Amino acid sequence: MEPKDRIIVALDASRLADAVNIAKDVGPNVGALKVGLEILMSEGAPQVVREISKYGKIFFDGKFKDIPNTVAGASKAATRAGSWMFNVHCLGGVPMMAKAKEASILEAKTLGITPPLVIGVTILTSFDAKTINELGFDNVRDELELKHLVVRLAQLAKQAGLDGVVASPLEIEAIRAACGNDFLIVTPGVRPLWAAANDQKRIMTPGEAVKAGANYIVIGRPITNPPKEIGTPADAVKKIVAELS
Repeated sequence: MEPKDRIIVALDASRLADAVNIAKDVGPNVGALKVGLEILMSEGAPQVVREISKYGKIFFDGKFKDIPNTVAGASKAATRAGSWMFNVHCLGGVPMMAKAKEASILEAKTLGITPPLVIGVTILTSFDAKTINELGFDNVRDELELKHLVVRLAQLAKQAGLDGVVASPLEIEAIRAACGNDFLIVTPGVRPLWAAANDQKRIMTPGEAVKAGANYIVIGRPITNPPKEIGTPADAVKKIVAELS
C-alpha cells in the first residue's frame, strides 16, 4: 500500500455538512473515511454513507453487539449501504461474529457487489487494565494481561472468519504473531507527536504503528481539528503521509 492508503480519517461530527466539508478536503489523499455513532445517529446511516462515499471508501463504525440474528440483520444493512468495511464487537462471541460475516457475504452476493471487510473490536483504546479489571475481568491486572486478552479476542475473531480486528497500537505485534500476516489490524489510538492524546490511553505515533505491523491507522481529531500551527485537515494529512513515507 501507498502510505496515504493506510490512513482512515475518523469523521467525528454531529452534522453531515461538517463531515462532508472535511471529506472533500482529505478524501482524495487518504485510504478511507470512518463514520461513527455520533453522525450516524444524528443524520441517519444510509444518508451519511451515501453522501460521504462520494469522497472515499467508507468504514462504517457501528460496533455491532447483540444476539447473532440481530447483528446479521445490521450487517446486511451495512452492506446494502455501500460500506467498504464495518465492525462488530469481539465480546459478542464467535457465533455472533460468524453470523455478521456470513450475512454480509450473502447480501453482497444478492446485490452483485464485493463483500465489505468485517473486523472485530477487541478492547477500546480508551480502556486500560484498571478499567477492564473494574468491569469484572479479574485476571486482567496489568497491561501484559490486557494484551493477552486482546490477543485472545483476535484469535476468536479469526476463528469466526472475520477479516481482522481493531486493536490499540500496543497489541499489534502480539496479534500479528498469533494471527498471521493475512489478518488485518486496524489501529486507532494513533497520535502524531504534535497532537494531544485526548481520551486515548494506549497510543503510538503513525510511524510507530505502521512499523509495528498495522495495516490501517485511524486518526480523528489530529486531522479533523489540527493544532493551528499545523494548518488545515489537508495539511495535517500531508504531514502524516510524510511521516509514514
